[in-house]
Amino acid sequence: MANKIRIGIAGYGNLGRGVEAAVTRSADMDLVGIFTRRPPADIKPASGVSVHALDTIERFRDEIDVLILCGGSKSDLPEQGPALAAQFSTVDSFDTHNKIPEYFAAVDQAAAAGGNIAIISVGWDPGLFSLNRLYGEAVLPEGQTYTFWGKGISQGHSDAIRRVPGVKAGVQYTIPTEAAIERVRGGELPELTTREKHRRECYVVLEEGADAAAVEQAIVSMPDYFADYDTTVNFISEDELRRDHAGMPHGGFVIRSGKTSAEHSQVIEYALRLDSNPGFTASVLVAYARAAYRLRQQGETGAKTVFDIAPGLLSPKSAAELRKELL
Repeated sequence: MANKIRIGIAGYGNLGRGVEAAVTRSADMDLVGIFTRRPPADIKPASGVSVHALDTIERFRDEIDVLILCGGSKSDLPEQGPALAAQFSTVDSFDTHNKIPEYFAAVDQAAAAGGNIAIISVGWDPGLFSLNRLYGEAVLPEGQTYTFWGKGISQGHSDAIRRVPGVKAGVQYTIPTEAAIERVRGGELPELTTREKHRRECYVVLEEGADAAAVEQAIVSMPDYFADYDTTVNFISEDELRRDHAGMPHGGFVIRSGKTSAEHSQVIEYALRLDSNPGFTASVLVAYARAAYRLRQQGETGAKTVFDIAPGLLSPKSAAELRKELL
């Protein structure tokens, strides 16, 4: 295929590896390089693509159409997002919801100044779930939107568990409450508390000699993480943790329940069940990289979110093909 979209990857953790796999499955794209803060010689990508030091990336400005940023939202993207958007058209998965407006402003300024497109906060939440919340509100203005996450491993909550004294290793699953989901599906429009919507299940490996009761109490009473939820702590061996909890599943539901008349209740539901959270997020990023390339070809610059991107721009198919096959 002529004029393939040339993709670069900045960061090579779980998400970066997922992007690498997704690009190799996209016939209209070529992966031209991986850029990392680690020693490049230590990385052996599955695709065999070349690996370079991140601080040399400016040399590749003429070789990359879209750079996909795979750093973390806590400390990587706030710095890397604006800096790299000034040099490249970018797509990222910034997911700290309450900081999105200020992050957008910083990236927008940098991308516009550099003559680039930057699509931020791409993934499934924020991202696809954001779109479904918007569609639900627009179609059913009289109603209520509910977002449930899980069953899946929460990276932040798992990290919080591992910081508890006496914990050697552990993971935490966020699990939506079936009773709450069924009430929403039934068109009830309930007012749900945090505790009513989700529960948390922890699997913990103790340090030798640690007090299990003290560890459990420290976890279930932890403010901002577990205190507001029904939390179960299960103590397991390292072998069990490796055997049963090495994957990164996730998923969830967006449900909009509303009325179109006094007699008619309507429910819109969107659901995801993911074997690999980073693998799926990477696939969303790659689809939006296609949109970023097309928008830049049309002369657009500055930051965008999923709300600004026409769905047809995500597909490798032409507008005529989409009308014929999917409309």
